[in-house]
Amino acid sequence: MTNEQDIKTVAHWLDEAQHVVAFTGAGISTPSGIPDFRSPNSGLWEHADPMSVASIFGFRQNPRAFYDWVRGLAHVILAAQPNPAHLALAELERRGKLKAVITQNIDMLHTRAGNQIVHELHGHMREATCIQCFQTYDGEQVMNAFLETDVIPTCVRCGGVIKPNVILFGEQLPYKPLQAAQQATRACDLMLVIGSSLEVEPASQLPWLAKRCGAKVVLINLQQTDFDSAAHVVIREDVAVVLPAILAAMTS
Repeated sequence: MTNEQDIKTVAHWLDEAQHVVAFTGAGISTPSGIPDFRSPNSGLWEHADPMSVASIFGFRQNPRAFYDWVRGLAHVILAAQPNPAHLALAELERRGKLKAVITQNIDMLHTRAGNQIVHELHGHMREATCIQCFQTYDGEQVMNAFLETDVIPTCVRCGGVIKPNVILFGEQLPYKPLQAAQQATRACDLMLVIGSSLEVEPASQLPWLAKRCGAKVVLINLQQTDFDSAAHVVIREDVAVVLPAILAAMTS
């Protein structure tokens, strides 16, 4: 483990902090086997056109393209388990330090790990909705049925196509989670940015907002981001190793 002094510094800040918020991206879930979107040779966009398979326009025109693309990802998400990074954040919440998790991920691993306050900016696969009459369904049941039958799910009430409650390109972020995330960011005195490339707006603006409001911001990510020079501490290590190490170094 490198960055031992940085880990001690972050642990000390956590001990002193009154209102910690975590902001997480795909990098916190890659140790659980879920691929990210941009890494060379392994990212989900490596062999797919996002606007064709993962935009709301593309979904309405050709839902089969979306479901064929998401099949492999859904298999992985439904089978994935929280890793030590997720569990460390759940423990921080249990200790009363972590007040909220703001996540760009749709995999629901934070709630599976035990976090109670999770603002899912890009939606989730917990539910699914008919795009015609807006009837809601259990998302995991919908995806499991598709994985078993390869039949695009349709609404029993109106026959419309059912879409998982994930935010596609061209859709606005859900209002309530976004407002809650912004409120938590303004209130925090320490933000942990974990496994995010910080390339997707408007979520990527939250660390900047935290810093403008006076919070310390710690960035834990394997790759460089545009926020690196603004962060108070940058740690380039596996998040599933770093977060438990920080937790172990805390005194409270």
